[in-house]
Amino acid sequence: MAQSSTEAESAYDRLLTKYKRIANVKNAGGILSWDQQVMMPDEGTPARSQQMSALSALSHELLTDDEFGELLEAAEADDPTEEQAAVLRELRRDYERAARVPNDLVEKISAASSEAIPAWKQAKAEDDFEEFAPHLEKHVELKRKYAEHIDPDRDPYEVLFEDYEPCLPLDQAEDILADVREVLVSMIADIRESDTELAVDSFEGEFDEDEQEELVRDALSTLGYPWDRGRLDTAPHPFSSGTQFDARVTTRYDESDPLGSLFSTIHEFGHALYTLGLPDEHYATPLGEDRNLSVHESQSRLWENHVGRSRAFWQHFLPTFTEHFPEVDASVEEAYEAANQVYDDNLIRVEADELTYHLHIVIRFELERELVSGDLDVEDVPEAWNDKYEEYLGIRPETDSEGCLQDIHWAYGNFGYFPTYSLGSIMAAQLFAAAEEDIDDLDEKIARGEFGDLREWLRENVHQHGRQYETNDLVKRATGEDFAADDFLDYVESKYSELYDL
Repeated sequence: MAQSSTEAESAYDRLLTKYKRIANVKNAGGILSWDQQVMMPDEGTPARSQQMSALSALSHELLTDDEFGELLEAAEADDPTEEQAAVLRELRRDYERAARVPNDLVEKISAASSEAIPAWKQAKAEDDFEEFAPHLEKHVELKRKYAEHIDPDRDPYEVLFEDYEPCLPLDQAEDILADVREVLVSMIADIRESDTELAVDSFEGEFDEDEQEELVRDALSTLGYPWDRGRLDTAPHPFSSGTQFDARVTTRYDESDPLGSLFSTIHEFGHALYTLGLPDEHYATPLGEDRNLSVHESQSRLWENHVGRSRAFWQHFLPTFTEHFPEVDASVEEAYEAANQVYDDNLIRVEADELTYHLHIVIRFELERELVSGDLDVEDVPEAWNDKYEEYLGIRPETDSEGCLQDIHWAYGNFGYFPTYSLGSIMAAQLFAAAEEDIDDLDEKIARGEFGDLREWLRENVHQHGRQYETNDLVKRATGEDFAADDFLDYVESKYSELYDL
């Protein structure tokens, strides 16, 4: 008697079919989340909260189903290929973490996020931390429970960090960040004492929002954004989301700061390019999904800093800028200096320069560790935030909107996310240094507006692998070196010593 098609399928194939359903449920949730931040009517929250909660619960139920676990075990015992073994490693990690978390807790976390996002938007607009505080308190409580279910014997923050960077041990991440912090604190102090004056007023004035949108659309087209697989919108906090078939970017505009919208758009382009570079044929499987947020952030910071803030980029793009804003009378060198000034008084992370940015991250990292551990009460967050800004950056926020309410991440309950921003910047420098070694005359190509070789290098060495390799292995394969801060420190020391005559 002939076997049925189901019986003829291997356990691996049946497992992958199940996982694809989970991935598609999550991707549908991603579209709902995008819509909530970009297009949803203000009063849509009650329904959206239930919708997001239902999808989160469904994907959790599918992943923790007994049959999924049985198929996973059978596939692992069935002599998998190297590629299959990588997929099974990722599914095993996902399954074991999810199986330890009750479904009702997953629903509560999702619902809490949907309710917290509009509360955060309103609190930020009205400079009213008390409006957001109950939602933050709820998130902290839920995430403590979440971490305890996964591993009650470990530091809960370490468990939460693994949701965003599952492959790097937290102590390795902390060592890398400590190396960077030590150098940057000294370098920033030297820059503040420097007598060198950069051309920081090159882009002062009023810049129409509609014209800024046309400018950043031109930037996206110049860099190679495929409009048939994406779109540009505005959001209170710029982000990118989607799949290799539909990777959308958002930005925001300030009529006094055209570089802000330009660099945030280039940053989100880097995220989208990574997503779009994932292999089409592996959609909705681990091989067609991004490695993690550290790697994702390396792609956005590479394009924002190593390309967008380079002399070569401004040599090519300045004429496009002045086509949109002819009142700007700046040389390439002046544009380069304005794009790379180190601010004495910037309070906003997403508007920070390349160096002080990492102290913004350190502040958030330290505060959320204290929140999760219980060493900091939610009601004390504004004062603790302001104290750390005064200590690390010598400035103190006058409002909560420019202080502890500026980021959306805690509205999502994303504790453990912030370190990946600095880790990504450090990784970006290492990847770009390797790309410069492999691509002949990369700087000259950027100056001519030729970005194809860099896009292809990143696709070949990073994007196409999906989750096949863990973080350290991926970096080693791409660069030939272990993941470390050396290239980043060499890069910033060379660049800023020249700019500020240190």
